[in-house]
Amino acid sequence: MAGLIPNRSYDNRMYKRARIKALDGHLCDSISEALIDNWLYKNKIIHSKNVSYPNTNHKADWATFLGEKKIFIEYFGLANDSLKYNYCIQEKEILCKKQNISLIAIYPKDLYPKVNMENNLKNKFREYSLI
Repeated sequence: MAGLIPNRSYDNRMYKRARIKALDGHLCDSISEALIDNWLYKNKIIHSKNVSYPNTNHKADWATFLGEKKIFIEYFGLANDSLKYNYCIQEKEILCKKQNISLIAIYPKDLYPKVNMENNLKNKFREYSLI
């Protein structure tokens, strides 16, 4: 949808990572992550990148706070690409519920076509009064 041809890894299950620097200096693993990070920056949503889930090896793509309430932001760009990835999504959803962490889940359909990205992201973040 972005006009780029995806590079598949040797086992044809995951996309290769492309290190891209966002406007705020964060290193992102894909163009889609950079779009989201830049959107957060432009909308003045203070955020941290690659934040650890409590007591696990999992990392959230981003974290922000609403007062004392921690909010994780995840881009699930490979949803439905593999069973392992889908299982990881479920694990993160369960971890957030157990730890009382809100989760904003972003999927490719929220970003593309890009003309819809602004409204789609605003709607997701409006629910948490972040915008």
